[in-house]
Amino acid sequence: MGVHVIKMPDIGEGIAEVELVAWRVKTGDTVAEDQVLADVMTDKATVEVPSPVVGTVIALGGEIGQVMAVGSELIRIEVEGAGNLKAAKAAKVAPAAPARAAAPSTHAAPAVAAPAVAAPAVAAPAVATPPPREVPRAPAARATLRPGDKPVTSPAVRKRAWDLGLELQFVPGSGPDGRITHDDLDAYAARAPATQPSNAGTRYAERNDEEAIPVIGLRRKIAQKMQEAKRRIPHFTYVEEIDVTELETLRARLNAQWGAGCGRLTLLPLLARAIVLAVREFPQINARFDDDAGIVTRYGAVHIGIATQTDGGLMVPVLRHAEARDPWSTAAEIARLADAARAAKATREELGGSTITISSLGALGGIVSTPVINHPEVAIVGVNRIVERPMLRGGAVVPRLMMNLSSSFDHRVVDGVHAAEFVQALRGLLECPATLFVE
Repeated sequence: MGVHVIKMPDIGEGIAEVELVAWRVKTGDTVAEDQVLADVMTDKATVEVPSPVVGTVIALGGEIGQVMAVGSELIRIEVEGAGNLKAAKAAKVAPAAPARAAAPSTHAAPAVAAPAVAAPAVAAPAVATPPPREVPRAPAARATLRPGDKPVTSPAVRKRAWDLGLELQFVPGSGPDGRITHDDLDAYAARAPATQPSNAGTRYAERNDEEAIPVIGLRRKIAQKMQEAKRRIPHFTYVEEIDVTELETLRARLNAQWGAGCGRLTLLPLLARAIVLAVREFPQINARFDDDAGIVTRYGAVHIGIATQTDGGLMVPVLRHAEARDPWSTAAEIARLADAARAAKATREELGGSTITISSLGALGGIVSTPVINHPEVAIVGVNRIVERPMLRGGAVVPRLMMNLSSSFDHRVVDGVHAAEFVQALRGLLECPATLFVE
């Protein structure tokens, strides 16, 4: 038997280090050829690392959240034959010194410290190293639900909780998908503080629980990206009110006539088209600023980043060459990119290279927002929710569908007057949607 050492692969494009975000195997597991061993992340793309051999895992080379250098030891597998680490040679060599943990970038948010991993440059003993300590995990049953979540339970349990004065929002559910049962109510009531009045139930019980959440993986990348953008870019935000009544009428008509065959349109494809037309007049908006080199690059191609919320956090897949797409092609590509991002299947190419970004929270869009620019771009267009409001038109009060655009700009390269003119150009196109299709 021999030992096969698998090192952190070279992801390409000059990547020097990656973050270990998930182990797919543990010590003692038998692995097959091409079986996925671990997931690693670079920028916001997750890459699977497969096994080139068949064997048994004897040591893992890092912990979840650890930043590892390309070429460092990832995992050791016991294999038939000699392997690529000769046991006799390894036995004569002292254990390798721990690799220095990657220094945090001067542009990065503080990260959770991770234990060092053995450097691969020096052969280490063939004996199995102790498995890494377990990363703390949240309990299986959620003590609280996320804002907006409705507790899952039966009407009988809901009524009993009301009679007992129990807030179902705080009751951990042990049933399928967190469903709350009568036993869960009993267990939660038993933990209620003995000092509270007997008729108060647990609705106003004191809570002293805490949960430490490591900032790793995508969440760490988001933190670093946001901090870098706010540190380096002097933002200013311009908000304008848009009457989208005619735009929504057109969209409904297009969906009714061609939605079944071509796919349904949302607001985003029409806004993307408006951006394509507006940046022709304001090319300084469709640009990227390399502030280290002092160079602003303006682009003829319009590559629009679409801010997308996923279970892991915010990702920005890129709608490439929006200038060459009709609304239905744009809608289909936005949907495809969003699905890929939410499934953690988006590639590096799909997550980079945008020249301007759209950020939309849909029905949660609020009245005004201050979106953060996607560095190194110089502008981001934020979409707020659509509301019906009474408006004066021709001296009469009429109902209109109104929406705010909250757009942020890099004040180093975009003057306030040009930003305002750009947003007014968007307003003109969206309020008279026929102009979206006139060249």
